[in-house]
Amino acid sequence: MNTKHLVLGATGSIGYAFTNELISNEIKTTIFVREKEKAQELFGNNPLLEIIVGDVNDLEKLKQVSSNKDFIFCGVNVPYQLWETQMENIISNVILSANQNGATILFPENNYVFGNMTTPITEKTISHPATKKGKVRLNIVNQLKKASEHGESRVIILRLPDFFGPNVTNGLIKPIFEEAIKNKPIKWMINADIPHQFSFTRDVAKYFYLLSLETNLPNFFLINYGGVTVSSIKYLSKKISEIQGNPNKVSLAPKFILNIIALFAPEVKELKENFYQFENSIILNDDRLKNMYPNVNETKLEVALKMTLDWYKSNMK
Repeated sequence: MNTKHLVLGATGSIGYAFTNELISNEIKTTIFVREKEKAQELFGNNPLLEIIVGDVNDLEKLKQVSSNKDFIFCGVNVPYQLWETQMENIISNVILSANQNGATILFPENNYVFGNMTTPITEKTISHPATKKGKVRLNIVNQLKKASEHGESRVIILRLPDFFGPNVTNGLIKPIFEEAIKNKPIKWMINADIPHQFSFTRDVAKYFYLLSLETNLPNFFLINYGGVTVSSIKYLSKKISEIQGNPNKVSLAPKFILNIIALFAPEVKELKENFYQFENSIILNDDRLKNMYPNVNETKLEVALKMTLDWYKSNMK
């Protein structure tokens, strides 16, 4: 199958959504995955999809798979505790693979490089990472920017807040939707009374696809997408309970409990330096993106929540 698109991390959160977006637009797509059975379970036997088994840490195999691609979507992620030792090497492999054919790298980024901001973050906001993970993310962005400046590949980065959707099962989102389908209160951390941003992965994928069609972007292009800002997690709970019928309550883990859990759970320990994201509202301003695509109909919150709940009902055992 001769495809122009390669998706890395297709069985993960945003990679799954982007793969479906490409398929829905009748685009032949190659996905590079570690588990073929998991990919087949998620996508079925779609004639538009080519599944190749491998690991992004295997540079030679990745270069082989990437050699004729015009777009490489990098949705690969690893657990928090492995970011410092693995993520920059993964991005280096992606860059070396993209350079072969002058491919465009599509990369979803988060807001960690800014630390605890009290004002909305724009594309011009200067990065001041205050955490280890923020510094890793800044190094990654700088790696990608440097690669694009050499003219061998292009880079499109969509900066995102927390995200939810079908096949999003990370430690923040899973306790919301899994508890809801069990007809229990949703789970959250530290503060459920302040605004919080979420993006729906299907909308993220749609914007990535639209950006990939642009022909006049600079070699390095970074833009924000804030999704929807809910007034509070309690409001989100109310919306979920209206759909699912679970108790309109939030089971809140206070900081002192999380600090105790962190003594035994590596991922919670790594999350401690990011507690500020649950104590305050970190907001991305996405006016620039909305002005580029004023006619995009984003998924309404109620619809996005129902689609996610339905996926959890069908897939969580």
